[in-house]
Amino acid sequence: MDKKPRTRHYPDAQQDSIAARRIVRTPQTLSPSYRLAFVDADFLLRDELRSVRLQLELLKPELLFQEYNIEHTIVVFGSARIPPREQAQRHYQEILKRHQSKPGDEELQQQVIIAQKMLTKTAYYEEAVRLGRLIAENCMKCSAAACYVMTGGGPGIMEAANRGASEGGAKTIGLNIVLPHEQRPNPYITPELCLQFHYFAMRKMHFLIRAKALVAFPGGFGTMDELFEALTLIQTGKITPIPVILFGREFWKRAVNFDFLVEEGVISPEDLNLFSYVETAEQAWEIISNYMRSLNPAQNGQESQPTAPDAEVPHESQGI
Repeated sequence: MDKKPRTRHYPDAQQDSIAARRIVRTPQTLSPSYRLAFVDADFLLRDELRSVRLQLELLKPELLFQEYNIEHTIVVFGSARIPPREQAQRHYQEILKRHQSKPGDEELQQQVIIAQKMLTKTAYYEEAVRLGRLIAENCMKCSAAACYVMTGGGPGIMEAANRGASEGGAKTIGLNIVLPHEQRPNPYITPELCLQFHYFAMRKMHFLIRAKALVAFPGGFGTMDELFEALTLIQTGKITPIPVILFGREFWKRAVNFDFLVEEGVISPEDLNLFSYVETAEQAWEIISNYMRSLNPAQNGQESQPTAPDAEVPHESQGI
């Protein structure tokens, strides 16, 4: 529904911010205290304004996604360090050449082993590209339930998923974050859907608000953080259950001993049903598409059934 223009009796904030710049320069008007509060960067960055900044990081993306009618996302997590095969191959050859010139260097020997493992992991980059393309090509056919690929906006697996979706002809979303070292958004994010965050908490909230599935490729601390937050929220009933897909059974079995957690009694056997393992983009897409069809049985030639309690909660009431 289109919103009717609101009748204004006063100048809006934009008009007053422009008018405030047309001031006579005096000691009083040049004082920081004279600045309008909402355009005073020094004021907004004070520690006491943290609650306001948190609200802004919640509200800005939310309004943007509403404006672009983005209601469903498929969130892809994974290591920023897994590059395309060509890049990994060059790096491996460089490290190998250096090691051959210093065969006794143990540190270089370890770097060769890691570079070789990373070269093997480029298969995950390729699968992430394929998954992004599958999501884009299939979801574009169903405008009523269009799903957009959303990633953390960086390189590696994130770049691969955005790349596949972009090559599939769809808009893609990237939620970047300011880090101590330089992190540029990958070039496959739709520019108007490329956001930057200060707070990890707000970023992770936006990952989940519209998510209809989470796909976790091999990754490090960041991937683990995002994965376990989602599993915790599903386990505790804070959000509606959605598919959580772990890409690469061998990696995840070694990285996290879920069976040990069951044996120790710190999670329930039923908690192992909160996620699924896959090895290919097609397997991941099958899980996602089956879940999406279950949410809209009438659109798939099935007789509509009464909705089970909490089977599908609008994003506004996800409890996040």
